[in-house]
Amino acid sequence: MTSSEPEFLTAARTFYDAVADDYERCYGGALAGATWDRAVLGAFAELVTAAGGGRVAELGCGPGRITGHLAALGLDVTGLDLSPRMVELARAAHPAIPFEVGSLLEPPYADGELAGIVAWYSIIHIPAGLLPRVFGEFRRVLAPGAPVALAFQAGEGSLRVEDPFGHPVALDFRRRRPDAVEALAAGAGLTVTARLVREPEGDERTPQAYLLARRTG
Repeated sequence: MTSSEPEFLTAARTFYDAVADDYERCYGGALAGATWDRAVLGAFAELVTAAGGGRVAELGCGPGRITGHLAALGLDVTGLDLSPRMVELARAAHPAIPFEVGSLLEPPYADGELAGIVAWYSIIHIPAGLLPRVFGEFRRVLAPGAPVALAFQAGEGSLRVEDPFGHPVALDFRRRRPDAVEALAAGAGLTVTARLVREPEGDERTPQAYLLARRTG
C-alpha cells in the first residue's frame, strides 16, 4: 500500500485479509453446486480455446477457487488479488498456478498479453466512476478479440457487510445494473456478446448477472 492508494482499495484489502480463512472454509466448495457459474465459465473456456488459447487471468481471484476451475478446464491461467492473505491461500491450494498481489486499477500485464480475463464478483468493490478505467485496463491487456467474463450482483445501491464471521471489519458490496455495466464496457472497447441474469438462490439477496464480452478493435 502507498500513501496515495484510494481508500476503497485499503478497505477491501483489510476486509478480505481478515475474512480470508473463514471465506475459504465456507465457500471453497461452492462452485460444485453453482450450475450457472460453471456454465458461464465453461463457455468462457471454450471461447479462449477456439481463439487459439494463451494465458488468461482471474482478476480478484480470492483463494483461487475459480482460478483452479479454469485450470481444470484446460486453460493456462494466473490469478491476481488485492489481499495478500487470499493470495497465500490460493498458492497453497493450487501450487501449480501463479498468483500475485495486485489491483484491478493497475493489472500487471503487458499490452495485449492476455487471451482472456475473468472478473468474478470483483467489480462490485469498484466505485462506479472508476469502472471505465478498470474496463480500459482490461482492454489494454487483452489480445484483440479475447473474451471477458464478468459476474456481479444485479440491482441498485449497495449492501454494507459488517462484522463478517465475527471480524471487526466492514465493506460495501455494490450492486450493478447489467445494462449500465454493458454500456461502460462498450465505451472502453469491450463488446458484450452474451448476458444472463438469474434469480437469487439460497441465501442470495439479489439477482445475479453474468456478461461475456470480447475486446474489439
